[in-house]
Amino acid sequence: MTSVLAASRMLALLLVGLYAGGVVFVVLAPSVTRLPGPAYVRYWQALNADYGRAMPPLLLAGIAALIVVAALSWRRGWFVVGLSAAALLLVILTVVLTLAGMEPLNRMVDAWDPDLLPADWQQTRRRWLSLHLLRTALALAAFACLITVQALDRN
Repeated sequence: MTSVLAASRMLALLLVGLYAGGVVFVVLAPSVTRLPGPAYVRYWQALNADYGRAMPPLLLAGIAALIVVAALSWRRGWFVVGLSAAALLLVILTVVLTLAGMEPLNRMVDAWDPDLLPADWQQTRRRWLSLHLLRTALALAAFACLITVQALDRN
């Protein structure tokens, strides 16, 4: 394996792993979803600000590393190329899901006054959480693809 492929794969593992860990936290912290409306919306708004700054560069760098990994894996066999490409596709799908499904909800909630919530705020929270579960599954699947490639393609 070339040193460029090895370094790119390690970078992709790191970045996709950080991303997967970041999104899985919300799933592992179910107490957050039981917060009363005003507290939940304040939490959501604060988290959106942090994630909105951190995730785009993390994901763009991860996608760039995955493109390099997929391109340089062609000599490693179809299994390695397939898993590398699958990881890339899965991460891209998380971005599409985030931009198309979750960001409109984030922008809506960011505009809410936590002390004057709309009557349907719980439906919005449920919709976001459902989309987030799908995004988490996609991110974990991408990470699993990279771990599998790393474990099986060592020479």
